[in-house]
Amino acid sequence: MKRTHLTTGLISTVFAVLANTASAAELPSTMTWTAYDVGSQGHSEASAIADAFGKAYNTRIRIQPAGSAIGRLQPLVSGRADYAFLATESFFATEGSYDFSERRWGPQDLRAVAGRPSTFGVPSAADANIHTLDDLRGQRVAYVAGNPSVNVKCDAILAFAGLRRDDVEAVMFPTHGAAMSSLVEDRADATCTTTTASQLYELEESSRGIRWVDIPADDEEGWARMNQVAPVFQSFREIIGAGLSEESPANMLAYRYPIIVAMADRDEEEVYQFIKSLDESYDLYRDATAAIHRWAIEDAGVPPIDIPFHPGAIRYMEEKGLWSEEMQTWNDNRLARLEALKQAWDNLLNEEPDLEGDALAERWEARRQEVIVAL
Repeated sequence: MKRTHLTTGLISTVFAVLANTASAAELPSTMTWTAYDVGSQGHSEASAIADAFGKAYNTRIRIQPAGSAIGRLQPLVSGRADYAFLATESFFATEGSYDFSERRWGPQDLRAVAGRPSTFGVPSAADANIHTLDDLRGQRVAYVAGNPSVNVKCDAILAFAGLRRDDVEAVMFPTHGAAMSSLVEDRADATCTTTTASQLYELEESSRGIRWVDIPADDEEGWARMNQVAPVFQSFREIIGAGLSEESPANMLAYRYPIIVAMADRDEEEVYQFIKSLDESYDLYRDATAAIHRWAIEDAGVPPIDIPFHPGAIRYMEEKGLWSEEMQTWNDNRLARLEALKQAWDNLLNEEPDLEGDALAERWEARRQEVIVAL
């Protein structure tokens, strides 16, 4: 009798374990991801998530760092990487703009798995007396040479106020660090960046001081103008960063960084299991960096984001009850934009097979704008 009870209990335990195992996410035994350079926020967060996947699912992940957008995208497009941890270059890649306006690139068929909210705004030197976006007119605004990811956001913020780059004194700096330091050095009065750049803390402690220029959350016309530049932004009340706190917040724009990106033809079930793993293992990585807690799936798995969501990701969010009709409409519209641009690119290359370099980029930008206006 005692042996029978023991056996019955053991069987019950086995079934319980099997049930739990069946409900857990299932990942490939190995994966390769690309990410920003070692030391970057994107690489740090990719590493923390990879470590969590290893602990939870015994999956070995190789992270391939790259300092350029092409370096992060090429392995994904060629199939040598399974996923990429990207930023705004994912939007540029689907638009065929900047680095992706070359004949061998054009609009790429990318899909988002998830992407955590990150914030971006306009820090100014307090002594420059810049209180509103309109006050930027005629002021020295630091831009970064060869960094479209930063500069397009700055242009979008100016557009919010009905301004163009020509309306400010755009000062171009060779590196992001130099642009951030320019405010302390009194070589610029404002710039555009994330809230935790080390140079901003130096500005906060300097004689100039720091003031974040407010981007009003309730200005619908301003947001419409901003999203004409890039339809990927939303309002966010930020309390983390230089000069920011619960008592002194600032309204700025939210975008996604890092974004976990897959090719459109990635197996739907595999992507479903990936985002499920990201959600299930959240407690294992949520404290790894200052902002990684923003990977909570209810924030990271929904639009707006730079590119359309993958069907596997959408299926998981639907099962979680976190995907709405409005979100599906957004995704359908974003996908329609991508498909229209892909067709327009193919048409342009067929019409002018000898077009290359800057001439191609200029002709494509004009065609791209025509497509966007017609949507």
